[in-house]
Amino acid sequence: MRKKPRFHSIKRIKVRADWSRWTLYNLARLKPPKSYIRTYFQQKWTAKSDTRAYHGEQIREKKWKRLFTRNLPAVVPMSHKYLAQHDGSEQAAGRGGGADSQRKTQVPMMTPYMQMTYWPVERRLDTAIFRALFASSVRQARQFCVHGLVKVNGKKMRFPGYLLNPGDMFQVVPETVMFATGAPKTRSAVARRIAEEKRAARGEAVKAKPAQPAPEVPVLDASKPDPTPARLKKHLQELMADVEGVLATDVKAKDKQKLREFRQTVRRAISLWRIASPDSVSTLDNQFTFLKSALSKFRQESDTPEEAVTLTKEETNKLKEAFEKLKEEADYNSTWNKRDASKPYLTPWRPRDYMSAFAFIPRYLEVNQNVCAAVYLRHPVARPGLAEVPSPFSYETGQLAFNWYLRRR
Repeated sequence: MRKKPRFHSIKRIKVRADWSRWTLYNLARLKPPKSYIRTYFQQKWTAKSDTRAYHGEQIREKKWKRLFTRNLPAVVPMSHKYLAQHDGSEQAAGRGGGADSQRKTQVPMMTPYMQMTYWPVERRLDTAIFRALFASSVRQARQFCVHGLVKVNGKKMRFPGYLLNPGDMFQVVPETVMFATGAPKTRSAVARRIAEEKRAARGEAVKAKPAQPAPEVPVLDASKPDPTPARLKKHLQELMADVEGVLATDVKAKDKQKLREFRQTVRRAISLWRIASPDSVSTLDNQFTFLKSALSKFRQESDTPEEAVTLTKEETNKLKEAFEKLKEEADYNSTWNKRDASKPYLTPWRPRDYMSAFAFIPRYLEVNQNVCAAVYLRHPVARPGLAEVPSPFSYETGQLAFNWYLRRR
């Protein structure tokens, strides 16, 4: 019995439609086809085999042959100014009379028609879900459809081979998208969840932490710094007013530039103060002490532009580090991204490995990542120098694959 080849193989270069280290490695080794010592039939068959491993490998060959069409959609942009000035008769002016002009004509960019061989596959629902970055592979997108996690125009669609029409909107359950595009759980996280489930099955009550008394409302005292978000916002607003007052006076150009950069940084901090942690708030509050004292000193004692306050490079770097820490705390300690053992993906959530190399969205899709929905705007087309069907293969490979299926029609 013949042994079935592996789906991801390192010996045989097969590029698959998924986010994996094997696909990334095979993409780095991919080369144009070799035409020497091979017949034309062998070149076409090899090109067909390589391209089918990426474009619609989940579709049976007979089904793909029914989808194949020799009509390749393309768009040739024309200048509206040229069309307004001419009617087309100038193209044949002087033909046969020896009056042909000898001016050099600019060679237009080639339109890669042959790269559009698999454009019918892009209409399929499972392929569109993968292109919209809602799944880490086409097979995973197909599984989402079969399990009833996908809706098309508000109705549940269980057929992954559904052909989308221009204007159709498809949506995937957001929790499913987070599972598909997030990092998988580690063994320790899985073991922790199993232990919690066993403890719950035995009826053991989880020891709750003693209730802590509600914190008292702090009194805003300028002499005692308070590491609370409300106090931080108060400091930031005061600093904004101080910076605006300093910029209104005549100061040096370098000082104005530094103070403007600081004003932008303060505005970003004010927008993040609600979701900041107490540690980051206290650190940031301490970093602001030196600048606040300098600004107050300038406001009270200095009236001349020569005595304007100047920020050193070390102080500027300290400010930047404090704001980076605040942003990091806001991203990883927010309410939606806390540790949760019941989730099927790793928490706190982070993107799946090797995702950045494949994170692109085609032009014919309009995607909203907030609600995990996308609209199929139109069919992909070929333009001069660009084919909208994403493909890792060269133009020669696409041409050979198109000719393979063309002779069988």
